Amino acid sequence: MRSEILTEISTGAAPVRGSLYRAQEAAPDFLVLTHGASGNSKAALLVAIAEALSQDGINVLLCDLPYRQRKPSGPPSPGDAKQDQQGLRHAVILMKERFAGRAFLGGSSYGGRQASMLAAAEPELVEGLLLLSYPLHPPAKPQQLRTQHFPALKTASLFVSGTRDAFGTIDELRAAIKLIPAKTKLVAIEGATHGLNDKKRQQEFTEAITNAFREFLL
Repeated sequence: MRSEILTEISTGAAPVRGSLYRAQEAAPDFLVLTHGASGNSKAALLVAIAEALSQDGINVLLCDLPYRQRKPSGPPSPGDAKQDQQGLRHAVILMKERFAGRAFLGGSSYGGRQASMLAAAEPELVEGLLLLSYPLHPPAKPQQLRTQHFPALKTASLFVSGTRDAFGTIDELRAAIKLIPAKTKLVAIEGATHGLNDKKRQQEFTEAITNAFREFLL
């Protein structure tokens, strides 16, 4: 599956940079998907998901968050969150100009958190969220929950997380998700750690994620 490099910069708006995986046959629905704090849009699992969904009629844009566009490596700064959310918003708007179907948004870890915060602030922006390895709290700090926006999140949300994720146990996630006043689903991947980046299990993870996406959000 070949992807189309997409770069769009507008004055006064967060730039969009990434790879667009068009559905094999003309289709209107799309997913904007982004990366975690230590990665970029070329992450192997994200590419595998984009390839699989595009074969099933979903256009997928894998995009780099604004902080990653500014620096090639390293984590985001605390002050990057708002601009990263605006970068995702701009990516969704850009895709809406190209495709007239349902809009979905998601990301891995930090990227998923920013996607969920954006959706909580703008509930009409997308029809559903795909949240991979949601970073519920910092490792070994379960009291520092990142759920302040959950009660305002009115977008259908699909969570996929490993049972060995140090950023939140399945039981912790299950309890936190109850705060969301929208349709939710949690898919637990047995033995997987944060980021779901086990290369030996990539096909398994991809199938679990894409199957759940089709069943829950489509």
